[in-house]
Amino acid sequence: MNIAEHKKQNNIVEYIIHMYQTEDLIRVFDMDIENISQYVIKHIPEGDASKEELIGWYQAILDQMNKEGIEKSGHLSETQKIVEDLNTLKQQLLSSDEEFEKIYSKASPFIREFISMSEGKINDEIQICINGVYGILLARINGKKVPDEVQPALDQFGNVLSYLSYKYKQQNFLNDN
Repeated sequence: MNIAEHKKQNNIVEYIIHMYQTEDLIRVFDMDIENISQYVIKHIPEGDASKEELIGWYQAILDQMNKEGIEKSGHLSETQKIVEDLNTLKQQLLSSDEEFEKIYSKASPFIREFISMSEGKINDEIQICINGVYGILLARINGKKVPDEVQPALDQFGNVLSYLSYKYKQQNFLNDN
């Protein structure tokens, strides 16, 4: 089982962020599997069979990105479907789960603020939370400090996403049995 599949089974939000990273990585290497193989996969301490499997996985993602026309920007439709599923779950939990209602109410002002800051580009509340968490990850990878005034929002986004991920896994486990 590769990293993505493990994340998909255990923490759906980590999976989404992993897929966003994968898309960005593929774009950085100009949608060229040879570059990805040479500069990324070659340096992974795995056996040749695992590396071949990984090359196949990246190639499949790359092919899907080409097919969906997201070579420059955007996200895979399969990944975005999961974001939609999380939004549906959010709506269900808001009317049935007191704990989630508390978590969400703390995050809600920040969500509205970030949606407003997006100037109409993003209206999806869960997408805003994911973008916030992904943005902090990218900033840290690039050695940038996250402004102190943004941290409370990101903490609340993380709380919402963690709870949704937990409930998503719980629902999928119940649906699989």
